[in-house]
Amino acid sequence: MSILRPGDGKYHYSDGSHKWIPPDPDYDQEVWNEQVRQHKHGHLMNERPKVRIQRLV
Repeated sequence: MSILRPGDGKYHYSDGSHKWIPPDPDYDQEVWNEQVRQHKHGHLMNERPKVRIQRLV
């Protein structure tokens, strides 16, 4: 699970998946792709487990 920060909504659909299609049809697709990649990288950098998982033996 990722942490959503203010302003992240433009990169997400309501189900939490990422928008790979720019919101404006005139927006450069390659630029949008790079912005989404950087946004996803930000998720990975901030990802921390919310619960401790214990392994049962």
